[in-house]
Amino acid sequence: MSENPLISARGLSVGFKIGAGLFSKSILKAVDNVSLDIARGSFFGLVGESGSGKTTLGRALLKAVPITGGHAVYNDDQVSYDLGTLTGPALKDYRKRAQLIFQDPYAALSPRMTVRDIIAEPLEVMGLTKTREETDARVREIAAKCRLNLEHLRRFPHAFSGGQRQRISIARALVSRPNFIVADESVAALDVSIQADVLNLLKEIQREMGLTFLFISHDLSVVAHTCDNLAVMYLGRLVETAPTRVLFKAPRHPYTKALFSAIPSLDPDDRSGGQKLTGEIPSPTNQPPGCKFHTRCPHVIDRCRIEEPTLENPGDGHAVSCHRWRELLALPAG
Repeated sequence: MSENPLISARGLSVGFKIGAGLFSKSILKAVDNVSLDIARGSFFGLVGESGSGKTTLGRALLKAVPITGGHAVYNDDQVSYDLGTLTGPALKDYRKRAQLIFQDPYAALSPRMTVRDIIAEPLEVMGLTKTREETDARVREIAAKCRLNLEHLRRFPHAFSGGQRQRISIARALVSRPNFIVADESVAALDVSIQADVLNLLKEIQREMGLTFLFISHDLSVVAHTCDNLAVMYLGRLVETAPTRVLFKAPRHPYTKALFSAIPSLDPDDRSGGQKLTGEIPSPTNQPPGCKFHTRCPHVIDRCRIEEPTLENPGDGHAVSCHRWRELLALPAG
């Protein structure tokens, strides 16, 4: 793995104007001052509740939504792009290098196109192949990697199960031979047994093709199985980042601890309630002052209500955004 990150974001923000009219000033802060590095060849996980900004961050890194603050850089040693200012031919080239795997395999595929045409479409739109024979060869190659038979290429999406449809979606994302893949809840709509098969396929393809993944999920058991590093997001901001094993072993932020305590135990005799969160995530258009989590945090103090914490890295690669994280380490679990 290279020391230089493939994706590097500093103070990245994405905001949307809310309401109609010329003088509307209400801004929805979907992503707010996010800084992170995604190492080349890594499987980087992003977790958080619904509405935390995970999908918007992933789409910003794909240049699918406008970046309204800060900057993000893509660098694969061949090219370097500032994603905030990317336009024209450079943006078209970036589309070949960065792709998205959608969440819903049933809605992501056109029912009027054969599997062959669905997978071939990016090649034809981007002009990556010159002849139909070359296109077919690339389609067959990537279909084999995704465990699709040649006979599947002649069929339509309605003939396939959810897991097979997701493999078609994966093949379509990979056919342009990208370096960066955003997988947005890409197994959430699948049965548990099928989830494991698709996750193993993604890891196998990642190792074989040297891909870099941003894996967005709300399922902590899934990210524990797949991801090398993990970032936890709350109300548009990162509250904790660390290597996955380190984060699962010793979470530092109260929000992360609450998420982990919600993971169901396989022990039928386990009656521990864990740490429960009360209330709902605040509205992105009316965010509380100070720490964004203070309205739900069981350890809140006056400083939390006034002063917003920064993402602090004490030098061990485990960064946390909490005023009290050091003293909370001494408290018993639960």
